Amino acid sequence: MTKDRLMALMYGWIAIFILMTVSSLILAIILRFSEMTESTLQWTTLVIGLLTLFAGGFISGMKGKEKGWLLGVLTGAGFTLIVLLFRYLGYEEGMGLTQMLYHSGYVAIALLGGMIGVNMSSSTQ
Repeated sequence: MTKDRLMALMYGWIAIFILMTVSSLILAIILRFSEMTESTLQWTTLVIGLLTLFAGGFISGMKGKEKGWLLGVLTGAGFTLIVLLFRYLGYEEGMGLTQMLYHSGYVAIALLGGMIGVNMSSSTQ
């Protein structure tokens, strides 16, 4: 893996971290001052997660400029690994089937974002 691809992955992971942090803050404020139900919160966090992983894959693809599918998969897989480490080390829990399905979707959407990001970066040059 070249230095350019590693930097592209770092940009994608940093973007995911920033977007997740900001969206968590916004969701916490909405939860505090509204009557949002648990089922609404579950669907909202799923959609926010998908959009965030798409954006991370997109940014990785744009910065990497080639092999967007690989950058997208690695961006999504890196996110999944970080979540798994937090769950296992912080809460002493593994991933259940539902979480694995969610993260499979996250990796797939990051892959799509990476492919679109590469195509967007080559069309702007």
